[in-house]
Amino acid sequence: MNKKIFSGVQPTGNLHLGNYLGAIKNFVQLQNDKKNECIYCVVDLHSITAKQDPKILKKNIRETTATFIASGLDPERSIIFNQSAVPAHAEGSWILGCVSRMGWLSRMTQFKEKAGKDKEKVSVGLYVYPVLMAADILLYDATHVPIGEDQKQHLELCRNIAQKFNHDFNAPSFLKVPEPLIQKEFARIMSLKDGLKKMSKSDPSDFSRINLSDDKDLIINKIKKSKTDTLPMPDQNDDLEKRPEVLNLLGIYSSLSNQNLGKVKSEFEGKNFSSFKDNLSELLVGKIEPIGKKIKDLLKDEKYLDKILEKGSEKADNLSSKKITEMKTLVGF
Repeated sequence: MNKKIFSGVQPTGNLHLGNYLGAIKNFVQLQNDKKNECIYCVVDLHSITAKQDPKILKKNIRETTATFIASGLDPERSIIFNQSAVPAHAEGSWILGCVSRMGWLSRMTQFKEKAGKDKEKVSVGLYVYPVLMAADILLYDATHVPIGEDQKQHLELCRNIAQKFNHDFNAPSFLKVPEPLIQKEFARIMSLKDGLKKMSKSDPSDFSRINLSDDKDLIINKIKKSKTDTLPMPDQNDDLEKRPEVLNLLGIYSSLSNQNLGKVKSEFEGKNFSSFKDNLSELLVGKIEPIGKKIKDLLKDEKYLDKILEKGSEKADNLSSKKITEMKTLVGF
C-alpha cells in the first residue's frame, strides 16, 4: 500500500539529537521508500503558542529547514514548507474547531503538563493546538503520521475529529482517518544527565544533550561526562528498565547504527563503559558532525532556504486549497 505521510517539526532553534533520532532520521527513511508520498512541515503556527521573538523565529524557521536538508530530505522528492505560508491550515483549524468538543481537548495530557497549575494564564492557542495539528494532517488526506509515544493522544483526537466531521456533514469518507507510524524503539531520546527526562533544549545544562551544531570535541566530551551507573555493562538478561541512563546510551547507539538493542548489548557485554563511550562518540561524530557542518553552510544562503520553502508552500497550497474549498462547500459557505 502506498502511504501519504505528513509530519512537522516546530522551529524552536538549536535542534538536538533527540529531534534527529526521534523524528528527522525517520522522515528521511520514509522519503527514501519510493512508495511513499511525503509532506514535511515547519510548524511555525504551532510555535507561537509560546511567546516568540519575531527575528529569532524567522531565523529558527530557516534553521529547521536547513536541518531537514542537511539530514537528507530532498525538496524534489518531499514537499517541505512552512505552515504559516499556507492559509488553509488556519482556515481548516477554525472549521474543525467548530466540530471538536471541549471535553476532548480538556483531556489532552500534554496541555495539562505544559499549562501546569495555573491554566487561566496560558494562551487559548496552547489549548486548541491539537485542532490545528488535526487540520495539518487532514488537509492533505494523509494516510499515515510518524509520531512518538507522546503524540499518540493527539493523533487519536485527530481521528475523532475526522470521523465527527464526516458524520456531521454526511460525507463518510471525505476526511481520511490517518494511521500512526510509531517507531518501535527509541523514538524518545532522554537526557544525558537524567535517563528519566526527555532530551530538551530547555534543560539549563548543555551537557544534557547533543546539539546538531556541536563539533567533534564537544560531542566526545559530552558523552564522556554522560551519566551511567556503578554496575558493569549489561548482559543479555539484564533488566535495562531499572538502568535508564544505560538504556538511553545503548538506545542511541542502536538507533545510529541501525542495529537492534540485543545485538548492541552482545557487542559490548563484558566491556567497560569507557570503551563503549569511545565507540558511541566515534559513531556520533561520524553521523552528527557532517550534518552540523552542512547546516552551517546552508544557513549562509538564506535565499536558497527561502526558495525551498516558497516552492514547497506553493505545492502544499495547491493540495490544501482544493481540500478547504470542498470542506467549505460541505459546511455551506
